[in-house]
Amino acid sequence: MDLLHSPLHDRHVDLGAKLAEFGGWSMPLEYAGGGVLAEHAAVRDAVGLFDVSHLGKATVKGTGAADFVNSCLTNDLGRIAPGQAQYTLCCDEDGGTVDDLIVYLRSDFDVLLVPNAANTAAVVERLRTAAPDGIDVTDRHREYAVLAVQGPASDEVLQALGVVVDHAYMSFVEGTVAGADAIVCRTGYTGERGYELVVRSEDAVTVWNAVLAAGEPSGIRPCGLGARDTLRTEMGYPLHGHELSEEISPVMARAAWAVGWDKPTFWGKDALTGQRQAKQGRLLRGLLSQGRGIPRPGMSVRLVGADGQPADVVGEVTSGTFSPTLRQGIGLALLDRSVTFDDEVVVEVRRRAEPFTVVKPPFVENTTA
Repeated sequence: MDLLHSPLHDRHVDLGAKLAEFGGWSMPLEYAGGGVLAEHAAVRDAVGLFDVSHLGKATVKGTGAADFVNSCLTNDLGRIAPGQAQYTLCCDEDGGTVDDLIVYLRSDFDVLLVPNAANTAAVVERLRTAAPDGIDVTDRHREYAVLAVQGPASDEVLQALGVVVDHAYMSFVEGTVAGADAIVCRTGYTGERGYELVVRSEDAVTVWNAVLAAGEPSGIRPCGLGARDTLRTEMGYPLHGHELSEEISPVMARAAWAVGWDKPTFWGKDALTGQRQAKQGRLLRGLLSQGRGIPRPGMSVRLVGADGQPADVVGEVTSGTFSPTLRQGIGLALLDRSVTFDDEVVVEVRRRAEPFTVVKPPFVENTTA
């Protein structure tokens, strides 16, 4: 299969990026002269610039567009006002997660959706099929690029470009960046203060170059998907296909906070309500290494028996990595409800039973606000 390319592909090649497939796109994993650890540190300590143009972009427009979206997706758009964004989920009728996404409410008749790359077509098709006359659902995946400026110095970098940066977390303003029209969103996937810039694809290179130049005094680094994954895992943020899937519901993933339970309708409401009331099935929790083990997706999690040896399997790792901040292994895992925080478990890492403690993410402080 031919991979799709970001409008910034040539810039990534020029910067010596190691490219990898992600969601059907060829995207930078890390850059020459840095690597995941340096890029991760730049975001935690200063500022990093990500190309996340593989993320989907779709619009829902027409009279009653916001109400229509609200009747489909889990979270309650009535909780926010135009100019604000909201994390939400698209579920099937069985409660499985088709995708998790961000909704940007521009007005009651204009909604911007940012789903995951591989799931954009599925989300758009579901909405199109359900949309009444007068509401248009348009896939704009290739029309727009998304650049994420993340880290404690992100404000000063964008201020140097004349960008408004005093709006609240999960809100957005529309303006210009380096002369290009942009939606400037106080959102991100790193747990640090930061912004995502939605610009037309033809303006992506100009904006990318301008942000890198403005960030040079702050030690900005271009960052790839490798650092994006270590950063989001330290926050305990889910990744579709790992912590969320058509087999893993929002209830199981501990994302029930993103469900408008009192809404009259949304896709999967009956199934999710039943799961919530039954209190059955595994739940997502964090794992913190007590040794040198680094968990990886698919590894089994076991209780520790009275004899100190591995006992029954109680779950499976969904995401795992070496935390550059903590300098130890961390992971997310779906575990039986009988397992509680502070329990000691073992993970089978390369045929060794490595000790872990069950914890509640995030693993490091969240400073998004």
